[in-house]
Amino acid sequence: MRFLRPLVPARLIRRYKRFLFDAELDSGEIITGSCPNTGSMAGLTTPGSRIWLEPHDSPTRKYRHSLELVEAAGTLVGINTGRPNRLAEEAISLGLAGSLSEYTTIRREQKYGRQSRIDLLLSGDGLPDAYVEVKNVHFCRGDMLAEFPDSVTSRGARHLDELGDMAEAGYRAVMLYLIQRQDCDRLCLCRDLDPAYAAAFDRAMKRGVEACAIRCKITSEEITPEIRVPIDETRLNALV
Repeated sequence: MRFLRPLVPARLIRRYKRFLFDAELDSGEIITGSCPNTGSMAGLTTPGSRIWLEPHDSPTRKYRHSLELVEAAGTLVGINTGRPNRLAEEAISLGLAGSLSEYTTIRREQKYGRQSRIDLLLSGDGLPDAYVEVKNVHFCRGDMLAEFPDSVTSRGARHLDELGDMAEAGYRAVMLYLIQRQDCDRLCLCRDLDPAYAAAFDRAMKRGVEACAIRCKITSEEITPEIRVPIDETRLNALV
């Protein structure tokens, strides 16, 4: 996935109100921009961090810049939660998600479950429909270990329960973790920060939900799904 226009380098001043940030451009200009990530962004909001912004020319936009990348611990991190679904599609087409590459049709944001929408719904002749939920991962506390989630997510736990419902109904149900940083070689659940999500993950695995984690290569020009990495969890139904 190449960025449509060159990203603008800057220094982060602060991120606030979940949707906003202030930054200093290399020219010295101070700007306010939009943050396309409503999560905690733990470890990625240190004032003075090097960041990269996507510029927008639309006259209807209130803020001209949106935050795309943050440099943390010597690596670039993708924070835009609007990117992972497209990146997941690329990963599937590249064969990084195992047998999901056998499906011929991908539909986005389809209604299912209890008033939810599945990120990707895959179908193909002779194959059971595959419901794929995609989560963006950018949290790392060290030891080359990516972790999810970085804060409590009751919505994420609900998604796991709904995937379990689909698995028990005879469909394929897949939890795909998309890691947008390169300094990690495996993923685990953040059981200390959100034990309820971890419990939902365990329930989902027992009900037949599959899971996999894919790491991306990130530059200021593009983000590319690169390699599948292991998930350090017991009782894991690894995607085949």
